[in-house]
Amino acid sequence: MSMTNIEVIQNYIRACDDGWLQGWHERNGGNLTYRLTTKEVVQCRPFMNAQAGEWVDIGVKADNLAGEYFLSTGSGKYFRNVILAPQDNICLVEISAQGDAYRIVWGLEKGGRPTSEFPTHFMNHSVRKTATDGAARVIYHAHPANLIALTYVLPLTSRDFSRVLWKSATECPVVFPGGVGVVPWMVPGGSEIALATCELMKEFEAAVWSHHGLFVSGNDFDLTFGLMHTIEKAAQIYVLAMSMGQGIRQTIEDDDLRAIARDFSVTIREEFLD
Repeated sequence: MSMTNIEVIQNYIRACDDGWLQGWHERNGGNLTYRLTTKEVVQCRPFMNAQAGEWVDIGVKADNLAGEYFLSTGSGKYFRNVILAPQDNICLVEISAQGDAYRIVWGLEKGGRPTSEFPTHFMNHSVRKTATDGAARVIYHAHPANLIALTYVLPLTSRDFSRVLWKSATECPVVFPGGVGVVPWMVPGGSEIALATCELMKEFEAAVWSHHGLFVSGNDFDLTFGLMHTIEKAAQIYVLAMSMGQGIRQTIEDDDLRAIARDFSVTIREEFLD
């Protein structure tokens, strides 16, 4: 038995590999973090390092994440290598009692640190924990090509993106009835994009990073990966339809979206409908 045999670690590794196989993680692109349950921490504790790493200041503080444990991909590490050598490419970190620092308690055995966007993930975990009464545990950032392509041709508004995606596939208003938020282009990894994303994640489960990628949150790996996958497939359908050169002749109308929401007992964001 080892750390990598534990179910939560296995599920995390699978999520990383699934994203790689979709083509969403060129080179060292993208990152994935997960907030462990108390039970999972107990399962992992016997395999944590006898001597934890030094405390590292996160640069932001979240009182509601004090003492929590997170799985994270490593900075500069490749998603394609996670399944081959998880102990070298991912890590488990403990958050300080003050909620403002982390230390590595397992993983990255050949050196390194959590993803460079850990502060952004950390801030958004705090926001989503509050917004979902603790249910949301996963934050996932990837580079799905069709969704990124849409940021070059659609108006960069949450309403425009949500409407195009909803109307591209019938399942979309069921999977993300609240729509998606849109962040204008910003330098990745900085405080500006972190704060802008936090504001959107107070009300959205997904935020489009213009000309960059997609940032999503969910309660577990299946829901989070499924959200990313659904949004990217809807974007691909729209790209394919527009590439046929005829324009959009027919689509799912706004009253159809309302009917879907009614029959599947979800609340669609009415202000995004005509």
